[in-house]
Amino acid sequence: MITESYRTIESEATGIYKEKGSKFLAFVYPIDNPEAAKKIVEKCKEKYYDARHHCWAYRIGETGEQWRAVDDGEPSGTAGRPIHGQLLSADVTNVLVVVVRYFGGTKLGVSGLINAYGEATRDALSNATIIEKIIEECFTLNFSYLQMNDIMRLIKESQARILEQNFDNLCTMTIAIPRSQAKLFSQKLSPYQNSH
Repeated sequence: MITESYRTIESEATGIYKEKGSKFLAFVYPIDNPEAAKKIVEKCKEKYYDARHHCWAYRIGETGEQWRAVDDGEPSGTAGRPIHGQLLSADVTNVLVVVVRYFGGTKLGVSGLINAYGEATRDALSNATIIEKIIEECFTLNFSYLQMNDIMRLIKESQARILEQNFDNLCTMTIAIPRSQAKLFSQKLSPYQNSH
């Protein structure tokens, strides 16, 4: 089955969880590649330099197929995994969560840490606006002026977005079209030269 859309967050959001004097500040960010995640984590470490831990996890890709979870000094599996688990529960992708921990002097134990990182992440995600993004495919069209009306009609019928256009001796247009419409659009375009 072809995936038509995915859930992600519209913009940054924050959450907090407190347990036995420790504070867990959670920050969620929309991202689309691991490099963006790395830069954000570095900025969080600079901004919250006095925190004991900066744990994080992300999911990237239409189905969240690319992911990473980091414990940053917490016992293995007690921070990154619960953060990642909340991303799975919320069914969101292209999202990074960073949880900054200020140690309160009392150890929480393995189950306490798992709960704290999970709850902080859940709070941040509950404060985020979750949106559905339609998955699109891009086409580059090359056509003559005489074909302009036909091409524009096809674009409108297919709910495509024009990303770029150039009208010279030959008209060139790059469009993004919902994946569900792409095959039919491609068939209707066959009389015209196109590259996909």
